Amino acid sequence: MSLYIHSMIHNTHIMAISVSSSSAAIYQIANLKPNPPRIILSLRPKGTVKCATIEDIEAEKSLIEKNVKERMEKTIENVRANFSSIRTGRSNPAMLDKIEVEYYGTSTSLKSIAQISTPDSSSLLVNPYDKSSLKAIEKAIINSDLGMTPGSDGDVLRLSIPQLTAERRKELLKMVAKQAEEGKVALRNIRRDAIKCYDKLEKEKKLSEDIVKDLSSDLQKVTDEYIKKVDSIFKQKEKELMTV
Repeated sequence: MSLYIHSMIHNTHIMAISVSSSSAAIYQIANLKPNPPRIILSLRPKGTVKCATIEDIEAEKSLIEKNVKERMEKTIENVRANFSSIRTGRSNPAMLDKIEVEYYGTSTSLKSIAQISTPDSSSLLVNPYDKSSLKAIEKAIINSDLGMTPGSDGDVLRLSIPQLTAERRKELLKMVAKQAEEGKVALRNIRRDAIKCYDKLEKEKKLSEDIVKDLSSDLQKVTDEYIKKVDSIFKQKEKELMTV
């Protein structure tokens, strides 16, 4: 039993196949023009046709592009968060973002159980919502890699931010550079995953080879833009670390 396709499409590749009465006739359209073509299908005498429409293909492409943007934005957020947690000699509440406190038997983020403020440029003030957690918070800060011992008056904790030595600045700069490179690797991995998705659509005959090349080229441009964002954030952090 044959499937006949009559089309009024110019510069469009269409694949027609023959199927038995018990199987579904599937066709894919690639290298599509912006204006959707008019396609007339006829089956003789009975059969089932499942079409990969232009809308279906565009939806898959849009989903891939959306996923790429969301994951890359999340990567930039993670890089910023990691940089913020590294002290630069000036008080910044974000320095305590990674502190986890044992609170009623559960590891809990410090910033969720205490108010953190900067009374001046060289100190932090930690005011627990639940005063009974003060000791646990103090212990968590001491055991962290911040290298600071808070002072307590029984109600709040005060942390004095010591000036960084030249050697410590160099160590932190290496740490920041490593985190920046990890961010770039994550961005490239996101690009790689998207390319695999495009290749899959090509194998399924939903996209032509030329279209996949164009999409891959566009994806590289997006990746390059996000890598520049990482470089910009790194340079800003580098300046902070080297400023005495």
